[in-house]
This record gives sequence, structure tokens and C-alpha cells, in this order.
Amino acid sequence: MNSFYNKKYVAIIPLRAGSKGIPGKNKKKILGRPLYQWCLTEAVFSNLDEVYIFTDDLEIIDQVTSEYSWTDKVKTILRSDINASDTSSTEDAMIEFSEAINWNYTHICLLQATSPLTTAIDINNVLKKFDNTNIDSCLTVVNTKRFIWDKNAKSINYDYFNRPRRQDFEGLRIENGAIYVTTKEQFQTTKNRLGGKIEMVEMEEDTLTEIDEISDFIIMEKLLLHRLKVHKSGLEILKLLVLDVDGVFTPGTVGVSNNGELFKEFSLRDGMGLDILRKSGVKVIVMTSETSEIVKSRMEKLKLELFMGVKDKFSRLNHILMKCDITRNQVAYVGDDVNDLVNICSVGWSFTPFDAIPLVKEYCDINLINSGGDKAIREVTDFILKYNSRFQIESK
Repeated sequence: MNSFYNKKYVAIIPLRAGSKGIPGKNKKKILGRPLYQWCLTEAVFSNLDEVYIFTDDLEIIDQVTSEYSWTDKVKTILRSDINASDTSSTEDAMIEFSEAINWNYTHICLLQATSPLTTAIDINNVLKKFDNTNIDSCLTVVNTKRFIWDKNAKSINYDYFNRPRRQDFEGLRIENGAIYVTTKEQFQTTKNRLGGKIEMVEMEEDTLTEIDEISDFIIMEKLLLHRLKVHKSGLEILKLLVLDVDGVFTPGTVGVSNNGELFKEFSLRDGMGLDILRKSGVKVIVMTSETSEIVKSRMEKLKLELFMGVKDKFSRLNHILMKCDITRNQVAYVGDDVNDLVNICSVGWSFTPFDAIPLVKEYCDINLINSGGDKAIREVTDFILKYNSRFQIESK
């Protein structure tokens, strides 16, 4: 609990399995990540005390339970069929959820998975409103400077005989549907996400885009890619190298021997490069979505820290960086497929082997000359050693 203010901020992310407009919407992937994970990750790294996935989708519950075991902040509750129907309201879901946890909060935060551009900063900005002002509820909005008309062709927010310049036009605040926070007392009284004294928090203009139609996924992917790239800042020394396995350490294939045993091929030169890099002070970790005894054995031989079975690599890397006090600008990342794309776009330097998929090669900083399992990692380690040497020379 946020004991300094004696408040407990609990978030609910309501998800339905039976989306009619876009079947399986919440699990549909953007940049290799299921839609719901974008909002969930930001909630985990915000100042919220607890974050609940409230859903009737058992697959999502299983995913969250296994994927977010590294934090005790994330929990799941099974949503009833009656409150997961097309006719049930979000408020109905919030009431059922509140009763399920015995109203154990001072403030409830509604987060919408259909707003994947929501950040931990946005969430914290809303929470701060309750620390600094005596309010009952708060919502996020976007200040739009569009000229709005009603169905009778009457202008609503401007005089078309005196059309203002954009820089002189105040515009209108429009709900973006991303974040709503209210006190327990207000919600118990009105059974509505908003009521009493209401405040607003502005978010970036692009957050007005929500996932309602299938075409929104295309738009949202471009917006997210732009954000990830823009948030990269100045050059810093690289302190951490993160490596995928299949397609990076290996050619991305699995061999089968005559007696039916599986095997993978690893490059010895890659191993030597990693040993030299670690001795230079750069931490190296391996992160893979698979679980393999072959991989485990190889990484033990190389004395590398291994994270296996990781589906949400972005969240897990965030967690690792916080523990190690390393920023994303100080990370080098090597991956070859879409589940690496978010990290590839958001770290200091990203690399992909020669034989990676075209989409990853399009957004990677450096396309390697060598293929996975054939000195691609050695090429990366040589680059990092030369790159970091610049900072050592400058410091002398």
C-alpha cells in the first residue's frame, strides 16, 4: 500500500474472451506482443499497488500466471459469464471485481487494454491528482484542435467566420478511454467510474487512437514503433548484451539424429567472443521463449545467465534493468523474429543476423553480415568492444 498517503491504488484491466468485432482481440499481437500486455506492463512499472487482470479467458489467466511470476503485483480473477457478455457494462465488471476482493482499496483504477499507448508516466500523473487535490475521480483526455460540427451542420467549438489559427485555438478535451480512477466511496455511491469532483489529465494526442476495428491494429503498430524509436536518446556506454537463442546462437533449426535425439549447433567463435566481452565488464544474459535442456546445458558451459520460457521479453527486460540499475540506452540486443521487435526498437543498439525475417531487419540498427549460429554473435561482441573503447578513450 502507498502508506505515505495511507492510500491503496488497485487497478482492474477487464478483458472479454468473446469479442465480436475483432475475435480474440485482447490476444491479437502488436509487434509480437498480445494487446493486453502493453497496458499491463506499464501498470506493473507504475505506482499502482496491485494490478488485476479480470477476464473470462482462461488462456489469458494461464499466460499471466506463468509470465508475470517475477512480480507479486499482478493478479488474476475469473470474470463471470454474465459480466463478460455483449450487454454487460464495464461498471458491472468493476462492481463484481470489487466484491471479489471485498472492496479492499481506497482508489480503483480502470485501465483499458484497447489503449496500448498508455504509459506508466500517464498512470502516475493521474494518481498524483489524488495526492495533491481533494477530488473524487479523474480521467485522461486528449486536447484536440479539430473543428467539430454536429449532425445539423452547426459548428460546435469555433466560429467559422472567424476561423482561429491553430496556435491560438484552445480546442476541446476529448476522453481517450485510457485511464479512469475514482475513490471507493464515490464508486460505491454512484456505481459509476466518474462522479463527484472530477479532474482531467491530458495525454499525448496520438492516444486518441483506440483498438476498435481491425485496421486500428495497423495504425497502432506504426504509432508504437514511432514512440519506441523516438524515446531513444544520446549515446551511452553499453553495459548489457541480451541475446535470443534460436536464429542467433543457432541457425534457427533443430537437428534429429538417427536415434531420434534432438540437437542444436552452436558456434565456438561466438563463445570466445562472449567470454572476452564479459571480461571487459559487459554483462551478458540470454533470453528465450523456449524451454530446452540443450540450451540450458550450453549456457551453463558458457557461464551465461539464462531466462527460459519468456514470452513477454519486453516486461522481463524492464524488470532486469531495474534490478541492475541499467537504462535501455545502455543495452545491446540481438534478435531475429517478431517477439524480439519491441526490445529491438527500444534499446541503445540493436542487431539482427543476416538471415533474420525482413520486418526485424527493417527496424534494426545494424543488420549483421553473418547468419545466426555462424559468427553473428562474434560480430556483435567485436562491435561492442570497439564501441565501448571510445568512452574509455574519452574519459582519459
